[in-house]
Formats: sequence, structure tokens, C-alpha cells
Amino acid sequence: MTVATDPENSHALTAARSGDQAAFAALAEPHRRELQVHCYRMLGSFTDAEDMVQETLLRAWRRRETYAGRSTFRAWLYRIATNACLDHLERHPRRPGGDGEVTWLQPFPDRLLEQAAPSDAEPDAVVVARETIELAFLVAVQHLPPRQRAVLMLRDVLGWSAAESAAVLDASVASVNSALQRARATLREHLPQRRSEWSPAGPTDEERSVLQRFMEACERADMPALASLMREDAVFSMPPQPEVTHGRDAIVELWAPALAGTSALGELLLVPVWMNHQPAVANYVRRPGDSEFRALAVDVLRVEDGSITDILSFEHTETFPVFDLLDLPASR
Repeated sequence: MTVATDPENSHALTAARSGDQAAFAALAEPHRRELQVHCYRMLGSFTDAEDMVQETLLRAWRRRETYAGRSTFRAWLYRIATNACLDHLERHPRRPGGDGEVTWLQPFPDRLLEQAAPSDAEPDAVVVARETIELAFLVAVQHLPPRQRAVLMLRDVLGWSAAESAAVLDASVASVNSALQRARATLREHLPQRRSEWSPAGPTDEERSVLQRFMEACERADMPALASLMREDAVFSMPPQPEVTHGRDAIVELWAPALAGTSALGELLLVPVWMNHQPAVANYVRRPGDSEFRALAVDVLRVEDGSITDILSFEHTETFPVFDLLDLPASR
């Protein structure tokens, strides 16, 4: 077994504690992506999570001599990451808006979630389950106070014991158990009512079908077809904008001018992608006189019983290269 996949390798640990940067990197780097997922769940922001992973690894390097081997190296990193996120939340407090909107929310590409899957060398690592990474879960989590959020992540997502979680947070077992009960109650208030019925696996055939019809309807600017895909009480939002559009008819009315009206965007091209284990589409537009399709936005869908219930649209930002949403040539 190699040093990079064996966090308990005594020679690597000794070298890392002594200041060997290569040995430290070999121990820490295999955990980078799962730490990013953990920080992302805590913060709801892809870019903030990246920053917190960097902060975690920097703190771990500076404190390398304090790792005494009483827990796994992975668990030690999680402790540092959790507290780095709590420090960040203390410095940058955020609260959801009046409609429950989380304006700082960003999606997480599935191709990066796959990199967070546990290796054979980490049997205690947890696969990134769909129900703990979907955007509805991330939004609900943002309603929790930071320490309750941390307890929920450690206990219910990572599956750590109350004692292990208490050690991470320098708290008592009783306080951790109390925080967990309060966190679960608040979470239930903010999750979709039928969320327990969602399939933890994906993508499903139903989701693929809805996604394909959604793309075709958008490219044709077929507003009746789009309306038929949405549930009557569907919701549309565009983080970081605070506005939330409620109802199928209101969404269609909002979209119609851009897709088919006098202020039409131009020629649309939609490409299927997957974000947060949910169906999504990358939107590209070729405006009159332009030779290329330019990245425009990503729409992440939640599908329930064959209908779209939520659409979160994320505009083109500096993070899109991370999502592989680059401009496309004119040919299709």
C-alpha cells in the first residue's frame, strides 16, 4: 500500500511531522475532494468551499506536529475543516432571505463529486449520497445555526458518534445530542414535504426523459411544452438574485420574452449536465452576428413524479471553467 493511500503509514507521518512537504501532501491530497464536499455542505458555496479546503490544508501543515495518531489522519483533517468553516461563518454570517432564498448558493458538478468517493484504503469514508448533496438539502441546511449545522454534518452525514463529534467541536456529548435534535427539527421544516420519497440513486429514466423534453422545449421556445413539464406550484430562482418566482404560469410569463419574444436571447443550445446528483442543463446562446455559442447559465432541476418542481438557474460566472462550461464552436 502506498503512502498516498495509507494515512496510517508511520514513516510518512513521521516525515510529515518533521517538515517533509511531499510526505504531508501524499497524506493530505487524497482527502482534498471529500473535504471540499464537507465544506460545501457547511457553506453552500462552491468557491467558499474551495477556499476553506485551502485553509484546512494550511492549518494542518502548520499544526502537523499536533497530530498524535489518536484518530485517523482523515478524521484529524475533518476536525480542522469543520472548525475552519465555523470560523468562516462567524466572520461572514449569512441568513436566508424572507422567501428562504440562499443567494450565495452554488452548484457542485457531479464529475467532482465522483472524485470524492471513498477508496478501498478508506473504508470509513462515506459515499456522497444524493439526499445529502441535493440543492434542496443545501438550502435547508443554511437555515441552521453554524454549530447545529456542524453537528448535523458530523452525526447524520458522516455517521460519526456523539463522542467523536463532541471532540471535534470541543463540546459535551449532551450538548451535541441536544444540538442534533434541534437541527433535525429545523431541517424537517425547510425540506420539501415529499423529500423522503425521492430516490437516493440517479439519474433515473424519468429524470432523463424530463430533462430531454425540457431542453427541446427551450430550444424551440415552445412555451406550452415548457408549461406542461412544470408542476403548478413550481418555483424558479436565480442565485445570487433574491427574487423567487412562484408558480408555473408566472415562470412561463417571465421566460417568454427571453425565449420567444422581441427581446429573444438568440439561438439557444442546451447540453445535459449533472449537478448535485440532479438533472441540469448548460445553456449556450449564439447571438446574431456571433460565430460561437457562449456559455450563458446552468439550470438545475428537481423532478418529482415526472414534473419539474424547482429550477435554480446559475448565471455565467468565473467558476464556469470549473464546470467545463466553455464556449462552443458554431457547429452543432
